[in-house]
Amino acid sequence: MMGKDEKIYVAGHRGMVGSAIVRRLQSEGYTNIITRTSKELDLRRQSQVEDFFAEVKPDYVFLAAAKVGGIVANNSFPADFMYENMIMEMNVIKSSFDNKVRKLLFLGSSCIYPRLAPQPMTESCLLTGALEKTNEAYALAKISGLKYCEFLNRQYGTDYISVMPTNLYGPNDNYHPDNSHVIPGLLRRFHEAKLSCEKEVVVWGTGRVLREFLYVDDLADACVYLMNSYSGNETVNIGTGKEVTIAELAETVKSVVGFNGKITYDTTKPDGTPRKLLDVTKLTNIGWTYKTELEEGLAMAYNDFISSNIRTER
Repeated sequence: MMGKDEKIYVAGHRGMVGSAIVRRLQSEGYTNIITRTSKELDLRRQSQVEDFFAEVKPDYVFLAAAKVGGIVANNSFPADFMYENMIMEMNVIKSSFDNKVRKLLFLGSSCIYPRLAPQPMTESCLLTGALEKTNEAYALAKISGLKYCEFLNRQYGTDYISVMPTNLYGPNDNYHPDNSHVIPGLLRRFHEAKLSCEKEVVVWGTGRVLREFLYVDDLADACVYLMNSYSGNETVNIGTGKEVTIAELAETVKSVVGFNGKITYDTTKPDGTPRKLLDVTKLTNIGWTYKTELEEGLAMAYNDFISSNIRTER
């Protein structure tokens, strides 16, 4: 169990996941949360990371820092996604080991699983088949971080755990028109279409693929729970165990935003993996389940999008 006043370093605290973990820790009364901006600490620079850990000596580490993006960004810049994610995670994990961090939680992604893995995907299906080509570089980087934690545990007896979240959304998401994930991208497109009184919104792909979505504050709750209650070399999936088609998602976003036009699909854009549902049996057996249903979470995410636009305009 993490002590309320022990040093807890959250790497990537300005991102969607890291900021949610900070909120969760604060809500549970943790008082010694350590953060650094990328200007203060460039996790891609080994010497900076080594100096930081040697000086601060954190007791616990949540490794949420990552270069992330949607399907187009991943497919367009694979070298950048592979290098930056691998170098950041290796620097942080190695310095955690060198400075005797008590426990580390590494955040991966459900995209690490094979493209055509049996559904729902169990943790044991890792490396049993080919990856989805559109995010292969990011997946390989995340697999490397997961395996490095596993090998340190095996060789040195460390207590480093890895979790694999499903598709995430919520406060502090990236709403870039081209490089965002599906939910923030849809929220922005429907919102702008509503303001412009457009007659239709174009959704990328066929709309037929299935996806699972988890509100990011639920993920943060699961991460803090697992840091306090789980140890082991086996990865833990974090998700809802529920899935919707992209078409169903688009209709729900349309309703939440209040757009009155129609939806059309651009089938020249890639769909990605046909289906990507996590088996959350292990997580349920550990004692955790999600709380936020999709429509409720989308409404909160939309409010955050509106707020972020207001903050940007000021």
